[in-house]
Amino acid sequence: MQQSSRDSELIQIMDASLADATRRSGSWLACRPGCTQCCHGAFSINALDAARLHSGMTVLDASDPEVAQAIRSRARAWLAQYAPGFPGDIETGILGESEEDQARFGDFANDAPCPALNSETGICDVYAWRPMTCRIFGPPVRVDKGEALACCELCFIGATDDETAACEMLPPHELEEQLLAETGDSSETIVAFALLR
Repeated sequence: MQQSSRDSELIQIMDASLADATRRSGSWLACRPGCTQCCHGAFSINALDAARLHSGMTVLDASDPEVAQAIRSRARAWLAQYAPGFPGDIETGILGESEEDQARFGDFANDAPCPALNSETGICDVYAWRPMTCRIFGPPVRVDKGEALACCELCFIGATDDETAACEMLPPHELEEQLLAETGDSSETIVAFALLR
């Protein structure tokens, strides 16, 4: 699946929401280039994220093949180390859906640096195409309605609940869910597999 124009719209809305939350957060938000706290540990990504990463790799193949090759090399090394414990299908990269697989995923590669992370620069080499999880990490956000606000542990240190709430980021979850439903693909994978597709 290739990245669609509707996904581009989703990303524009998300990036505008992030920019607004960043502006309101000011110095409470510790996120800066080189801070890689959120770039460690495996997490699931959906079909839209995977398609976006694939599109990004296609762009890099044309514009900066050396960087694309470095990313793929890191992804292959990552999978060589961690894929044997992957709770899913290592041929397809699809995360297992059973309760056992989901439980195992909770302990899977928790400290591993993301293969998209350039360890020399401390910057994501696929930043423009990063998954939604990466786009919401940092500012205060609710994953589900009614859920308490959560943010990066390095951010909002010393802030009151009201100060934190005033900086809440509002991701377009409904649009993302709609676009996912339109793909008909409910499978999930991880970044390392997506980078090699």
